[in-house]
Amino acid sequence: MATITLLLPERARLPGPLPAAIGRVLGRADHDSGEAGARAQLRRHFRLVPDQWPVAALTRLVDDRGGGAGNAADTWLRADPAYVAPDLNGARLLGWGDGLGLDHDDARAFLPALQPLFGDAGFQLDAPHPARWYLRLPDGTKLPALSGPDEALGEDLFAALPQGDDAAARRWRALITEVQVVLHQHPRNRERAAQGRPAINALWFWGAGRLPASVQSRYLHVRSPDTLLQGLARMAGAAVAAPDGGDGGPAGDSLVDMRRLRSLDLLGAQALPPLLQAMARREFDVLQLDFEDGACFRLHHGQRRWQFWRRPLPALAGSNG
Repeated sequence: MATITLLLPERARLPGPLPAAIGRVLGRADHDSGEAGARAQLRRHFRLVPDQWPVAALTRLVDDRGGGAGNAADTWLRADPAYVAPDLNGARLLGWGDGLGLDHDDARAFLPALQPLFGDAGFQLDAPHPARWYLRLPDGTKLPALSGPDEALGEDLFAALPQGDDAAARRWRALITEVQVVLHQHPRNRERAAQGRPAINALWFWGAGRLPASVQSRYLHVRSPDTLLQGLARMAGAAVAAPDGGDGGPAGDSLVDMRRLRSLDLLGAQALPPLLQAMARREFDVLQLDFEDGACFRLHHGQRRWQFWRRPLPALAGSNG
């Protein structure tokens, strides 16, 4: 029984009334709820063995098209370019990675200034993607707790730095400071400023780990622009494509990443109607809507007809599920 699952943002990001026809259909769907959050949402569809979350190793698997990713025993750490701005109370992380408009010229300019700094510490720094930089760590490298940039964005920088008086925390705080000094003095940032682009004045370290021994998932096809999701799908043996790629419809369970969606009209008037029509033609059997806040709607073929007593759903935001 083939299933199409849509990964969707939290319902609060899709406010407003549902189209009446879609509201009737979703009102008849089975509702469930799970843990909220971006990581929990992906964990509903992928099981990692061991049960860790090595973001850097998984995204490196996708980014490294030149074959230099090393082997499964390597430990990787993301070292993403970042923009930190001072304020009255200290400094805040205001941008990182893809949001900074980086290109290959930026990476070629910054890396030679930074690589000796990391080489002296025993780490190898490279940038297979302009917005996603990586450190390869020697075996046994001790790491403090490192927050993901999405957690720290806009927050006080001091609170996000490695805490504690142990050697690992002190070492990484010193390294972070040395990186900021090198980048602050780099002439490439003057060029970026002249182009109206923010400075690259910090690196954000996060996502450490090795590739899992295995990733298990029910899906045979995954459509997503997200590098982490692509890495999970690749390790699970799923075919990976861009969200708008056409392949004549699903042949087996499919996962479609729509987490960047911010328009209820696009979902209710454009995305769902053709899927419901395809399900009516028995091209697949189950349509599942998985929201980042943990809500899930599951609609089976024929369910839109035989559960007629259920009330229509007026809106996604604030609905039970």
